[in-house]
Amino acid sequence: MNGTILIVDDERGQREILQTILEGEGYRVVAAPGGREALERLEASEFDVILTDLKMQGMSGMELLERVLEADPLQCAIMMTAHGTVDSAVEAMKKGAFDYLEKPLERDNLLLTLRRAFERVNLLRENRILQKRLKESSGIPNIIGEHPKMKEVFRIVGKIAPTASTVLIYGESGTGKELVAKAIHDGSPRKEKPFFAINCAAIPESLMESELFGHEKGAFTGASSRELGIFEAADGGTVFLDEIGEMSVAMQAKLLRTIQSKEIRRVGGKVNIPVDVRIVSATNRDLETEIKRGGFREDLFYRLNVIRITLPPLRERGSDIAALADFFVKKYGAQAGSTVKGIAKPALKLIMDYSWPGNVRQLESVIERGALMAESDLIQPEDLPAEITEGLSLAGWVPFELPPEGIQFEELERNLIIKAMERVDWVIAKAAPLLGMSYKTLQYRLEKFGIEKPGLED
Repeated sequence: MNGTILIVDDERGQREILQTILEGEGYRVVAAPGGREALERLEASEFDVILTDLKMQGMSGMELLERVLEADPLQCAIMMTAHGTVDSAVEAMKKGAFDYLEKPLERDNLLLTLRRAFERVNLLRENRILQKRLKESSGIPNIIGEHPKMKEVFRIVGKIAPTASTVLIYGESGTGKELVAKAIHDGSPRKEKPFFAINCAAIPESLMESELFGHEKGAFTGASSRELGIFEAADGGTVFLDEIGEMSVAMQAKLLRTIQSKEIRRVGGKVNIPVDVRIVSATNRDLETEIKRGGFREDLFYRLNVIRITLPPLRERGSDIAALADFFVKKYGAQAGSTVKGIAKPALKLIMDYSWPGNVRQLESVIERGALMAESDLIQPEDLPAEITEGLSLAGWVPFELPPEGIQFEELERNLIIKAMERVDWVIAKAAPLLGMSYKTLQYRLEKFGIEKPGLED
């Protein structure tokens, strides 16, 4: 089938002749005896091309054209006009008609005009598809990534940013969660309104409620004046709650009430104040596990987890490491006023082989240091911190001889896990990359070996 055409003409014979010719050419054709009937057909279906008479009883072809183009400016319409009314047809083209045909119609001229019309229709359709794909796959400002996992993040952000849905971003520390949250805000109808970010792990529990909801004068010692909280200040905009898993259960209940009622009450206040904010939250914890342990409210989780975005750690984006490193070289080379232009191959190999437990934030810090320390125009291995150079030298090397009687592998694994957990103060998300495991794998191993933080045993 070549495409769909709506014929509009109040002369029955003309409609039937056109329908016979065009169906014979493989087009799907629907005919309407007037403008009002044509609008009804357009309500029910889409047509690639509208072929309409200019002079008709009731609604004229010109009026039909104006109504159609008002609803869809890209609709392709061809006017049919009797000899002597060409001026009106030219006027129709000025208003947006694709072309006009003089009656009596010549078959070859009709088919040639339709072929040109469908070339335009197909071109516009391809352009729409390309624009849609481009929008879905386009990146996020300040985030570099060509890895498929990052392209999927970009695609999801492009689709959900214009909506009002709450978003929960999963990712290890340093993966760029706040940049993604800002991109969601900037791609939404709220982009002209405020964007506020708060790290729930950085604010003492005693101050969290005041920080979020504000307080009245005299609400507590030191409250010498009324202060607006982040929710009230961000009215109409977006609030980003980073490390939401660190929020106390009591504070979670107050946050849930705010989300449900769309109102806040300042500390020490008696009046409920309506607020309109979009909430984007982030965590490096497994909240489902926290729910089972009683550390996170299940009802709040489902409110926050309407859309989930998972940011991959840098070690899973190997193809992006070199591009990120090059970006940071340009950034910090220029800032320091140095002559550093790149990274020497031996140093780049160290960077590519390192596991990056601190993710992109750690890589940025390492390159900033390298740019400052470099004595030449290239960052050399000696310009990198010890954890990078030692990380490679220990890779694939066992720091002891195997005894003749062998070893108890599970006991060795248990001791390594305990050592890693102690090193990072028993934070699973930080210990997992040290051991080359995923969060869930390490969690399984901890349960398997019955390993718990000292002081937590019954």
